[in-house]
Amino acid sequence: MAEKTYDVQHVEGGVPVKMWTRGVPVDDKAKDQLARAARMPFIFRHVAAMPDVHVGIGATVGSVIPTRGAVIPAAVGVDIGCGMMAARTSLVASDLPDNLEGVRSAIEQAVPHGRDVGRGKRDCGSWGSPPAPIVEAWATLAARFQRITDKYPRLRNTNNLVHLGTLGTGNHFIELCLDEEARVWVMLHSGSRGVGNAIGSFFIELAKQDMRKWFINLPDENLAYFPEGTDHFDDYVEAVGWAQDFAALNRRMMMTNVIAALRRTIARPFDAELEAVNCHHNYVTRENHFGENVLVTRKGAVRAAKGVMGIIPGSMGAKSFIVRGLGNAEAFDSCSHGAGRIMSRTQAKKEVSLDEHVQALEGVECRKDAGVLDETPRAYKPIEAVMAAQADLVEIVHTLKQVVCVKG
Repeated sequence: MAEKTYDVQHVEGGVPVKMWTRGVPVDDKAKDQLARAARMPFIFRHVAAMPDVHVGIGATVGSVIPTRGAVIPAAVGVDIGCGMMAARTSLVASDLPDNLEGVRSAIEQAVPHGRDVGRGKRDCGSWGSPPAPIVEAWATLAARFQRITDKYPRLRNTNNLVHLGTLGTGNHFIELCLDEEARVWVMLHSGSRGVGNAIGSFFIELAKQDMRKWFINLPDENLAYFPEGTDHFDDYVEAVGWAQDFAALNRRMMMTNVIAALRRTIARPFDAELEAVNCHHNYVTRENHFGENVLVTRKGAVRAAKGVMGIIPGSMGAKSFIVRGLGNAEAFDSCSHGAGRIMSRTQAKKEVSLDEHVQALEGVECRKDAGVLDETPRAYKPIEAVMAAQADLVEIVHTLKQVVCVKG
């Protein structure tokens, strides 16, 4: 019999937690949080923990939570549909200008990013007046959004159309990378932006209210859930599905605008999207596992069914990987979504000096100021160790190294 490639955390009063974390640090608080989720009565078989696992709100980031007959909105979180997109171009490293500052500037101008809200100011992370292609793309989502907001009018007045095709802040990024053959890739990371945050926050609160109404005591109120068969369950599944579609379209619109910006900046004509991948890593979906139809919530995890392509980024100074799923049934066909934090944002700002940050980003055209210290490479687990721990979940197809990084 083949040796197990994961460790098992046995949980009193709950299902086991299977952990692909060998050789990777795991915080005790993350283990406690995984155990709380494993004690919920509707978990199917076991919880799977990926090598980038770390504490989140309600559920652990880097976990796969399969459920029967219920869904936990906080396990999906508020960045619904957050994920990655990557596209290979026909360019190679020698086609890029020696100084990449102009390329970074062109990308920053093409995609609204960051957040800058003040009295009388427009948020720099949203469109003042969305361009025609964005308005046309929004039209494909508008009727379903109308149906959701007819039921829940407070979701209408959110950043929806103005955030389509925008990056956001935090760990969201746009990068130009080179693969092992020096071919140029565009890679980006974002989700459902303001409207997804509003949907997630609204339904998390609604679930908590339902728990109080039904006198259901939980080990953590963020594990509040909607039972299948209730109106709130159906409404959440509809809204979360819409937000996931918004997120995938958001990435596609950004990719279109980034490639257009590169065409304006790089003299040589090129093809793009020769190998394109667009995958969520914060989402819930219905899937069949071990012969049963269940809801699978991946919070900071990517679907890695056999042959399915995915993206696992490292930190802003490390490598990233284009991977192919191996379809590991015990992991519910999943893999990690990145390196995973080992420092909180506050801790990173306290412990990492600006000099160290600048040194770690040598050779990358990006922001190197104190404002991005919370995203510094040392705040994350080493990506090589993360990849080694999940060698039976995915195979590496391409190894990418960034040369340009745009942060919000």
